[in-house]
Amino acid sequence: MYGNVRRSHKYIVRLHDYIYREYQIRSNALTPAKRGYYGETWRLETATKNYFIKLDYSPHKEIYKHSFPVMEHLRKHGIDCISRIVKNVNGEFFGDFESAVIGVFEWIDGENIQDEQTKIEEYNILGKVYTVPINGIRIKRDIFSTAQADLFYRLWNKLKRDSSNKNSAIISSVFERHSGEIKHCAERLALFADRCKPDKSHFYITHGDAGGNVIVNDGKFYMVDWDDPRIAPPERDAWFCMHWNWAVATFNQALKNNGIDYSLRIERMAYYCYYYFFFYLTEFLHTYFDLGKRKVADEISKYFNCWIMDNIRYDDNIKL
Repeated sequence: MYGNVRRSHKYIVRLHDYIYREYQIRSNALTPAKRGYYGETWRLETATKNYFIKLDYSPHKEIYKHSFPVMEHLRKHGIDCISRIVKNVNGEFFGDFESAVIGVFEWIDGENIQDEQTKIEEYNILGKVYTVPINGIRIKRDIFSTAQADLFYRLWNKLKRDSSNKNSAIISSVFERHSGEIKHCAERLALFADRCKPDKSHFYITHGDAGGNVIVNDGKFYMVDWDDPRIAPPERDAWFCMHWNWAVATFNQALKNNGIDYSLRIERMAYYCYYYFFFYLTEFLHTYFDLGKRKVADEISKYFNCWIMDNIRYDDNIKL
């Protein structure tokens, strides 16, 4: 969403000049790369190698900053299937370009694929990541909170106060139509949060969106886009596929293969499902208030028929 802004030739020249000045990389070409929700991304080509450039102008950029030392920590502990950071001339992991946080990485060739085979490799990579010690890593630690639902309701109330705006009225009407589902998910989130809070064991460095960020290159698998790593249980990475028995079994086997004596817990996966139900909604609303785009209203209109509702329906049948 943030990365889809069209850039002028003058902007690209400024970016070229910045990269040369701050990274001593002289490029032959700078072309748009596949862009995610927050990031403005570019492929930078030189005579000898290519680089991946990612800029974040959004409020998410503060989280993005904290991801760099985590990636470096993982690589130092043998996780070589993630992006390699290129430091700037001052030896820093990232820089400031205009109002964005900018990171430069070595380019990874390959295709962004998600299928049953990549799931197996994804879980194997995550299993290796979980063996990396978390001592000294300063990133957010999950606490099984209901704060995400509380934040959603505050933003919804803000939206109601902006009802004279056509797009705000459209979004608010969507929430009104689905108010029963939203209330139900908030209650289920609170239920599973209470069940999960007492146990703080088996917390590791987690990715948070691994499935859509696996690149395959000639039989080798890479996991990219470590924008929001957190100290959390494996269920933060596994909940997406909790309604597939084969995926849960495969994930558990990957943990075992990496010497981790743990099996995924249904109550933790349910917590993350309801948590992310509200997380995605609040991210949409933050974006709407920040950018005010009609496209955000359209995305929210489709939300209650998207893929996450399959997971919600599965979780609704979980009895504790």
